[in-house]
Amino acid sequence: MNEVRAVDYVRLDLPLRRCALTFILATLPWFGLAQCALASTLTPNRIENEQLAVESNQQTGAYTIRSAKSARVAITAQVAAQVNHRRLSSGSYPHHEIRKSTFTDNLSEGSQLTVTHSGLSGEPELICVIRLRAQSPFAEIEVQVRNTTKAQVSVQRIRVVEALSPFVNLDGPSSSDRVLSDSFSEDRPNMEIRDLAQSSGGVHLAVGSQLIYNRQSRQSWFLGALTSERWLTVFHLQVDEKVGGITGYEVDSTGTTELAKQNSIKDSPQEDQIELSLPVESGQSLSSERVVASLASDYHSQLEAYGELIRTLHHARVSAPTPIGWWSWTAYYFGITEGTALSNAEFLAAQLKDSGYDFFHIDEGYQYARGDYTSPVAYKFPHGVNKLEDQVRALGLTPGIWTAPFEVSERSSVYLNHNDWLVHNANGKPIHAGFVTESPDGTKLDPLYVLDPTHPGAQQYLRDIYTTLTKVWGVRYIKMDFMDDTAIEGYYYRPNTTALEAQRIGLQIIRDTVGDDVLLDKDGSVMLNPVGLVDAGRISCDTGHSFLSSRDAAPGIAARYYMNRNFFISDPDAFTVSRQIVRDDDNPGARQPLTLQDAEVSIALAAISGGMFEIGDDLPTLFQDADRMALAKNRDLLNMARDGRTATPLDLMSFAPEDEMPSVFLLRQSKRQSILAVFNWTEKERKHELSLSDLGLSPGHNEALDVFAAGSPIAADIDTLSLNLAPQSVQMIKILDTSIPAAAPLVKTHVPDQIETGKPASFLAERSSNNVPAVSYHWNFGDGTSAEGASVRHTFTHAGNYTLHLRAEGIEGLAFDTDVPVAVAGKVDTSFHPERYQRYSEKP
Repeated sequence: MNEVRAVDYVRLDLPLRRCALTFILATLPWFGLAQCALASTLTPNRIENEQLAVESNQQTGAYTIRSAKSARVAITAQVAAQVNHRRLSSGSYPHHEIRKSTFTDNLSEGSQLTVTHSGLSGEPELICVIRLRAQSPFAEIEVQVRNTTKAQVSVQRIRVVEALSPFVNLDGPSSSDRVLSDSFSEDRPNMEIRDLAQSSGGVHLAVGSQLIYNRQSRQSWFLGALTSERWLTVFHLQVDEKVGGITGYEVDSTGTTELAKQNSIKDSPQEDQIELSLPVESGQSLSSERVVASLASDYHSQLEAYGELIRTLHHARVSAPTPIGWWSWTAYYFGITEGTALSNAEFLAAQLKDSGYDFFHIDEGYQYARGDYTSPVAYKFPHGVNKLEDQVRALGLTPGIWTAPFEVSERSSVYLNHNDWLVHNANGKPIHAGFVTESPDGTKLDPLYVLDPTHPGAQQYLRDIYTTLTKVWGVRYIKMDFMDDTAIEGYYYRPNTTALEAQRIGLQIIRDTVGDDVLLDKDGSVMLNPVGLVDAGRISCDTGHSFLSSRDAAPGIAARYYMNRNFFISDPDAFTVSRQIVRDDDNPGARQPLTLQDAEVSIALAAISGGMFEIGDDLPTLFQDADRMALAKNRDLLNMARDGRTATPLDLMSFAPEDEMPSVFLLRQSKRQSILAVFNWTEKERKHELSLSDLGLSPGHNEALDVFAAGSPIAADIDTLSLNLAPQSVQMIKILDTSIPAAAPLVKTHVPDQIETGKPASFLAERSSNNVPAVSYHWNFGDGTSAEGASVRHTFTHAGNYTLHLRAEGIEGLAFDTDVPVAVAGKVDTSFHPERYQRYSEKP
């Protein structure tokens, strides 16, 4: 809840009053003093902090957000809404009431301007609230439609930004502007970072967030959705493609139809392409999503501050260890079988488990139909998946599986028996949303429809599916795919439910069903909507067995670097390093084996993401090449994954045109140690001259080591790195400041004060902030048992005094060891107590 305290209140009508009063005052001898008093009363209301100033124009009600450090860097905008399919803009209202106040909420406190636009006959009021927090780089904007009419109105969109000329002023020529537009999902469309003039049909379309950076002034404008409760936040940055200048800029809270029409319902009939329209009764209000805006001279700080704000506000689930393992999709695509799966599980356990690969993820191809995720294909899995997962666990691996939770195909039992569980059009028919795939001759196979998570029957279906996967099959990691294709507006069981609301309802049911200890990975969804419910999230398009697929994935990994451990644990998709050729791989260039350079690029991309580290090869083919096995076991790369921090794309918005996309990434692992990755995405040789001081590293006593050559020395006592990169390659260099001695991590242990025999106790190893990460934890409980991980549970079977030993391996090669005495009291109760017995039942 917000606590608001009024500070100032001004009612502003037509500007005629100001003109008349000014004329009268001008005839008086004391006009100078009166003019000052008038200016104090009628000048725009203003709130500010150290980074931003926000003003509201007294005549028009438009607002201006200005950099506090560079007054020319600003944006001026009005707000608007589409009501009853008519556009209403704040500038068309005759009255603008401005209230200045302070507020306090669960984040912090600050000042706000509330601008009420009213007096338009027969139309609802528009209310714009802009907040500034004392220690935040962002202004927060929210707009309400308040129905002051006597009849119900319908709202199709609420516009939080409608920029007025000169639109976005970054104090530099528009020819130097570069735009980062986030996508509907990670690959709808694939992420690209473009110069302003390189638009698509004169528009830079974005969902969720957009960054505009001027390479000459180095000023940037960032706007991002803060909430995703009901609406999709959609950006339209309009440009003159010939001149390159901005001609319009709008940011709307609206439905998903505009984006879905480019994807899952592109070929669906008109009656399935439904525009979102929400009713607002007389006397009621409807709010936009909250967005945050920032003007600054450090775009990395803008993005990272936004990520931290999302993590805090939405209680993001980001504490799990990095999942490291294998997945089946790029190894076999739809061809996965019981035999091939088991062979790869046995290989993983024998050859790679000791290096940390313990997740075993079966992707699509095991199930009878989309929607029938507990019904395997009989000829592929003649003994069922449950038995296979038993074998996987017996090998010491963690089972994972693929689902598309809100998608059902025409062959599924849901479609055949429960049409009422699906999202419908106005005629009561299920909305068609694409196909599973198409055959080589172009025939589209298996039509798809969308589950309605607000329907009680569909809700129980979700509970049944995910209970079976986790409680019966023992799955501990679940990928949830195609949530972008199923985010469609339509007629839901619960009236006036939006696509994003429905998905949150469904995701909450899945989370409640599987519990907190199962990892959920969102794949194919709006970035913000699943935050707080999922543990991992895809940030790039699909990879595959080619350099070009890695190149396509790289901009998403770079542009969404700040999401890792803020929104979720990043999922950069699997890396591939073997010579395997999969004939059904439709990625360009996949008809020939990966070169070693290609393999290095693929695994390097996964490592710099700081997120999931999954190998996507048929593992027995990998075994044939010692150099490819060495890549998969590379200690530095694995430590980057275990550390879980993302390398910063230093040239995210400033990359040279010759590089075509971001190419230089730096991970500061500790005060002593850093990893530099430099890619060449082009077909020509590229040279880079990199000063260590420009990288933020101390010049002088530095040693450069080749990550891909097991840490072989490259140079010593360097101040500058001169790199010559072959076409389509990457160099990864470990830089050590030899003036700083290697150090072990410092770890604080959290042990219960009281431990009772026979009852599980929790133990936690918490890394201190001494900048030396611990990459593995080994607990010895002093009773002959042990466990791995930062957070573990253990049950002592008899009372006594034990010495618990923790060993934490550090990223600099040194370990932290500590002994902690623990006392265990009590004994296991061996008596029969029928009065205490209750039947176990799964959570509904």
